[in-house]
Parts: sequence; structure tokens; C-alpha cells
Amino acid sequence: MRRFGNARRALSLMVAALGTLGMVAGSAGSAKAVGAPVAIRGADISSLKKSQDLGGVYYDPGGVRRDALDILRSSGANYARVRVWVNPADGYNDKARVLDMARQVKARGMGLLIDFHYSDTWADPGWQSKPAAWAPLNFAQLQAAVHDYTADVLGSLRAQGTAADMAQIGNEINNGMLWPDGSTSNWANLAALLKAGVAGARAASPDTRVMLHLSNGGDNPATRAWLDQAVAYGVPFDVIGVSHYVYWHGSLASLQANLNDVAARYGRPVLVAETAYGFTLAQSDAQPNIFDASLQEAGGYPATPDGQAAMLRDIFAVVRAVPNGRGLGVFYWEPTWTAVPGNGVDPANPRSGDVWENQAMFDYANRALPVLSVFASFS
Repeated sequence: MRRFGNARRALSLMVAALGTLGMVAGSAGSAKAVGAPVAIRGADISSLKKSQDLGGVYYDPGGVRRDALDILRSSGANYARVRVWVNPADGYNDKARVLDMARQVKARGMGLLIDFHYSDTWADPGWQSKPAAWAPLNFAQLQAAVHDYTADVLGSLRAQGTAADMAQIGNEINNGMLWPDGSTSNWANLAALLKAGVAGARAASPDTRVMLHLSNGGDNPATRAWLDQAVAYGVPFDVIGVSHYVYWHGSLASLQANLNDVAARYGRPVLVAETAYGFTLAQSDAQPNIFDASLQEAGGYPATPDGQAAMLRDIFAVVRAVPNGRGLGVFYWEPTWTAVPGNGVDPANPRSGDVWENQAMFDYANRALPVLSVFASFS
């Protein structure tokens, strides 16, 4: 997910090919959706450990203060996604803290997806920087670093009894990873790095499914072109993941068409690895939020609690409709990233604010929003 315009990189919104979405009428409701359950009902909780340590609090729909993971689990979420950075500036999302979060996730009987960024900071289609410690490496050494790092993280998770159920080799890697070596301008290099990551995963945690994750879930030509290259170069993978933010990536019809096509074309299950929507246009801190009036207009749903819930319900319905049971699941991105001082967008700057609090699943009083009920309705 691309997020944060700062001095080191511009925010890459990727807004081309936005489709037309109908405005939502009425309440999203909490009735159980008609149809087969969706296997993975997930939440990316990568910021939660830092929020916990800095005093973040969460309240369930009844106003009772509870652990955020307990609220998610009791609401029907059954999977957690956690990103891992190599050597982040603030220490959060490093291996040690990911191991801690994995213990919390597995203690609640939830599945675990590890999101390898292969960076010290955010990685997305517009920014794929190498970890500083890997910058001097030649290409053969870089391949070894990817293999060994992947194996180390997944092996450590397995050793403590919290093996990852799934791991993604790179984050939104439309334009490659570990730039410049792993750019899509040199697919042979990118494929070699992906194979190194997959080999490390298979060696250390053989039961962990491997996912390749792209952005632009509504762009079928781009998704096909990328995956065709991966297949041609012999990159092994088990699951296809896409990001789909309706205000950036197009209509639900385009998402449906893309998921249907790639599931059939490559014979793999598909999932939405990231999605989110705003429940308000108001801010909770001084940092401007990414989701604003222009994105509400592009997304086609009202920025209200019911609008947020309706969007997620519609995303789940798309995934469930993928033929032959290949619609695997949906992850909501950062539902617990509320505005806690110190837990801002820039891991190198503790004074930075939150850009995501109006897309969380908790309101500005830290109380659970109606969107949480969507998980149970697809269980």
C-alpha cells in the first residue's frame, strides 16, 4: 500500500482507470450474508503492537474496553496479516516484534500471514528501497540475503510454535522489489529474487502457503502481464493477492472480472490482500488523512460508518463470487491504527501523525464501528 508523501518519496496514488461505483443507500446492517462462507476474514494489524505499547485502547460495540485482537476475533475475523521490516528506525515491525505479535494471534486461534517488505520501511509500487544493510551487496549476495532472511523469520515463527499459515514475498510488487536490482525492467533479476524468497520460505516452513501480491486489483491487463512473466520465469506461488481500494483501483465490476480471470488462468486461489474505506472526513489529529472528500467522491460510498461497512460487504461479496471456490478471502488494512501519539506514518519521526485513523474500524472515541460486523456475516 502506498501511503506517505514525505521528503524521501511522493505519494503514488495510481488513480488511473477509476470506474463508476453506485452510491450506497441505507444502513449496511449486520445480517449474515447469504451464500458460502469466505475462508479468510482478515485484518492487517501491523501497527497494533506499537499502539499497545503507547497506550492505545479499544472498546467493543457495547463500550467495554477489551484487547483489540479479542474484539476482532469475536467479531468474526479469523486471520491476521503482519508486515515485517528488516531494520526499521523505531524498531517496530522487526522480527522480534513480529514474533511477539504472532504469539498473540495464534493464542486466539487465528491464521497468520507474514508480509515481507524486504526493506527498512514502507514498500509499494512507488517505493521499493533495499534495507540499508543490504545496499552494498552484489546480486548473488542479495539473493542469498533474501533467502536467508525469509528462512530466518519463518523458521523462528515455526520454532516458537506459531508457524505462518501464509507468507507474501514482497509487498505490492507491480514494479518489482529491492530496487534497482529487482525492478521489472529486469525480470530475470526480479524472478531470481522472488525464487530466493520462495525457496527460503519452503525450506524453513514447508506448510506455509506463498502469495504474490500486486496492487491495482481492478486492472486485469496489468495483472495478467505481470503474472504471465512470473510464470514464464518459473516463479512458484500458491496464492494471488491484490490490493483493491475502491477510490484508487476501480470499480467492483473490474475487480470481479480480474479475480475471475486470474483465478482461472493460473489455477490459483485469489484474495484481496488490502482494502479500506473512511467512516468520516473529520480528523482526529493534526496530520492530514489520506482519505478525503476527493477520495470519497472517487470511491462512491459515503464517508459514514454505514458507508464503510457497505464497501467492505461488497468487497467480500466479490471474492465469494469467484467461480470454483477460488475466492479465498479479504484483509482489511490497519483497522486498529487509531490516532495514538507517537504511532505516526514515519517510523523515523515519532512526532509524525496518523494518516489512517478515519479508515480504522474504531471511531475517535476508540469504540468499534459497524464495519466489524461484516466479518461475521461472511463466516
